[in-house]
Amino acid sequence: MPVFSAPDGIRLAFHLRGEGEPLVVLPGGPMRASAYLGDLGGLDAHRQLVLLDLRGTGESEKPADPGTYRCDRLVDDVEALRRHLGLERMDVLAHSAGGSLAMLYAARHPERLGRLALVTATPWALGLPATAADRLAAARLRTSQPWFHDAFPAFEAWLDGTGDFDPVFLPFFHGRWDDTARAHADREETETNDDAAEAYGGDGAYDPAATRRALARVTTPVLLLAGEVDGGPTPALARRAADAFPAAEFAVQPGAGHYPWLDDPHGFTRRVAAFFS
Repeated sequence: MPVFSAPDGIRLAFHLRGEGEPLVVLPGGPMRASAYLGDLGGLDAHRQLVLLDLRGTGESEKPADPGTYRCDRLVDDVEALRRHLGLERMDVLAHSAGGSLAMLYAARHPERLGRLALVTATPWALGLPATAADRLAAARLRTSQPWFHDAFPAFEAWLDGTGDFDPVFLPFFHGRWDDTARAHADREETETNDDAAEAYGGDGAYDPAATRRALARVTTPVLLLAGEVDGGPTPALARRAADAFPAAEFAVQPGAGHYPWLDDPHGFTRRVAAFFS
């Protein structure tokens, strides 16, 4: 397992899958170990995936200062990885909450970025959170599913603050609720650093106006890939995030939820590999 040192001396781990030109992958969660990404539906047949375990997750060390889990402070860890890999410019793929980290990296280090793919990325860094209304609207697209009528009331109660998180509504995060999706969801609790997740978006993590100004000068190609039935972000919210980039492509993967490489590995890989080719 390769490791490198962050600027504050914390030892960070990354995992290599496949061969070829490196593609740095930033996980979401927030603060979930990169293991959940797997081989991204077979994307490792096209690029060497460099899957970063953010500090305090997976095989990376936990810092003494939990304040360093904050998203804007993790940018230095990503830049340290680039230097460790010896890349003048690096291509990046970011999923979910990792999308905000990638946006902050692009804003701070535009000259070090090749191409950027934002996969079902939560655009908190742009001041665009997914709302309860967004999530419920996406959930209502699933009324034909056999699990819908049991799951929707619990999901609605969780979103309005009258109920606790309930695994019964996990299918809303997936385009297909099958054995693969169940196994993927079952691992989330053990793969996520909950304390770090709370700190990730802490006070001061985001300055949307400043980030938008910086990203307006980023000319690197950017792909924003949304899932058709994802609620966070919905395709409409992802399309709004695309407006922050001068050279953005926007695409929606049919039938996909928040983990599109699980829902249609071939379709996902074909679209993303073409973007990075």
